[in-house]
Formats: sequence, structure tokens, C-alpha cells
Amino acid sequence: MTQHYSILRLGHQGDGIADGPIYAPRTLPGEVVSGTLVGQVLSDIRVETPSDQRVKAPCRHYKACGGCQLQHAADDFVADWKVEVVRNALAAQGLEAPMRPIYTSPERSRRRATIAVRRTKKGTMAGFHGRASDTITEISDCHLLDPALIAAVPVAEALAPLGGSRKGALAVTLTLSEGGLDVAVKGGKPLDGPLELALAQATEAHGLARLSWDGEVIASRHAPVQRFGVAAVVPPPGAFLQATKDGEQALLQAVLQATKGAKRVVDLFAGCGTFSLPLAEDAEVHAVEGEALMTTALDQGWRRAQGLKRVTTEARDLYRRPLMPDELKNFDAVVLDPPRAGAEAQVAELAQAQPAVIAYISCNPVTFARDAKNLINAGYTLEWVQVVDQFRWSSHTELAARFALNPAS
Repeated sequence: MTQHYSILRLGHQGDGIADGPIYAPRTLPGEVVSGTLVGQVLSDIRVETPSDQRVKAPCRHYKACGGCQLQHAADDFVADWKVEVVRNALAAQGLEAPMRPIYTSPERSRRRATIAVRRTKKGTMAGFHGRASDTITEISDCHLLDPALIAAVPVAEALAPLGGSRKGALAVTLTLSEGGLDVAVKGGKPLDGPLELALAQATEAHGLARLSWDGEVIASRHAPVQRFGVAAVVPPPGAFLQATKDGEQALLQAVLQATKGAKRVVDLFAGCGTFSLPLAEDAEVHAVEGEALMTTALDQGWRRAQGLKRVTTEARDLYRRPLMPDELKNFDAVVLDPPRAGAEAQVAELAQAQPAVIAYISCNPVTFARDAKNLINAGYTLEWVQVVDQFRWSSHTELAARFALNPAS
């Protein structure tokens, strides 16, 4: 007898959850489904009773490709669900906050993608890994990526015969820049003279801005510039970059609103200057980042720019050595943009220092809520939260928020 399961809600990874719990990928709340149960995961799923929020996935590769989790759901449903993920994370800490309307990046706007490329007996194959799989799904089109990235997939394919092996796939990161295509490869053969020559020739043949191999720059024909405000920055190979330009602008506008009027700002986990350099149009900024190559790129971008106020940089591991209260006392506002682990150690020092305003950018609502609880306990009010969905059709959720110190604190 076929077992049927009623989907009650979506989990944080975007999977439907039935009693058990039983996880059913690519299902929606209210649906009745059947399938093969392996452990706690349902496979070979058949939707017996579909949700009225179910839509036809726009991408023909959706079933095989692991890049998206939620193309089967209506856009309004996904937007509401992502806002609810943040609300639920806050509620788990006993918190709530005013939620601004979500901003969602448009289709075909991703400016960076990592393509898996493998040599085969017949040649090469390039694409994205399937869900929880080493299988590569070749993609001739993608509703997430900028069309210029799709057009660059043959470049990734061409690198496999030069420095790939049949034992594993190359990870080829393609990034659009003002200077052209910036390509960073990981997992290739060790560099030697012939390989370096072949890669340099490939850089020229494909008109690349830059090609790096396991972190080492092989050739740079044009500076792979990213523009942050009026500043032109050349990030080191593989450096962090917001996924879409418009999503970056949505986060930046939230930061500028949160810190409006501040004259001295400290930007923690500053990267290459996504927020530091635009902030410097109106305020002096001290940018702190763990990777020295990124602070160098930020500094050089500031020095070449015109009309910016003073920006200083510091390479420092904020997990091991957070800024202390005596170092924070002279700043009007703090910008905090940590990785997924959050900023627990740094938040503890901020709670002691008590700057007037904190703009917090997060890619993990759970660790954000934990840090928010500590700030509120220290006398802050969480004034608003803005959800920004740069990773359309995925379970990934980002946000910006403003904390203000209560006058009585």
C-alpha cells in the first residue's frame, strides 16, 4: 500500500516537512505526497494533491540541477517564506522587529558562478552539481546567471584538458568585472612551466581579464575592477563579492540609512570595501578585515578614488581578536557584516562599548538572532529588519538591520 504524507511546513533548507519528521524536497505546505522513504528523506516523490502555490519551474534543468531549491513555488510564496524564516529565528530568541518589504534580485542577475568541470573520455563536461551529488548537470541556459556568464561556460570547459584530471572536477569561478571575465580555478594539477604557459595562452585566446590557478595569478590582461561607489577596486582572486549588483545596492542603501549622520564609522568584516568606500563619501571609515589581500585592495581603491574622506584599513582576525571597547569608543556607528557564523565575540565587545548605532548585515538569520539577543540585552533596540533575497529560488536568506542604543543605557 502506498504511504501518503501531508506536508506541514518548509524547513530552513527549503524542503517540505511531514510528521516524523520526514523531509520531502521540492514540496510545499498543504500538499499530500507519496514516494520512497530512505531514512527520513522521501525520494521519487509524487505530488498527489498539489498546493495552489505550486508553479511550473521556469528552468528546464531544475529537476537535475542542484542550484535552486524553490522554483516550484510562486514568487510571492517564496518571498513571504523568507521573511517568515527571519521572523521565526528572532522569535526563537524571544524577539520581534518591524520588517521592511523584502527586496528580491531579478532573474539572470548573478554576476558570479562556480562551474564544475570534469574531463571525460569524450572530452569535457561543465555545469552544476546535482542535489547532494557529485553528478554534474550540464547547463545550456540558467535563469539565475547573467547571460554573459552562461556564454563563458565554454571558457571553463577549455581549461579542463589543460589542467584537470579524470579523478576530480575543477571548480571554475567565473566573475563579471568592468575589465572582462575574471576566472579563478581550484582543484587543478600543480603548476609547472608548461601548464603556466598553456594557461597564459588560454587567457589571451579567450580574452580574459585575469586567470588565477589555486590562488596564484597566471595572467592579467585587464584589471578585473569591481566598483564600490566611486572607487574602482581590484579584488584578489576569489575574494568575497555580493552575488548580484542590485542586491549589493539594496544592502548598501540599508547601511547608508542605518548610519546616516555618522561622521566616523568602523566597518567590521569589511571585505574589499563594499560598504566602506561608499560610506567614505560622507564619513571617515576604519575598515577591518581578516584577509590582508582584501584590505590592500580596499586601500588601493580608496587611494585612486577622488572626493572620499579618509579610510584606514586593518588586517585582523575578528574572531580571535575582536575590537575592544577602547578601540571602538571614537566611532559614531558600526557596520557589521560577518560570515555565516555571526559575530558573537565582537558583539560581546560592542555590548560593552555601546556605540550609538549598529548596522548589521547577515547571511544567516539564526546567528543574527543570537547576536541580536545579546545586543538587546545590552540596551539596544532592533529598529527594523530588511530581508534581501540575492539568491533567488534558493533557501538562502540575507538581511540588513539597524540597532540603536536606548537613551537610558
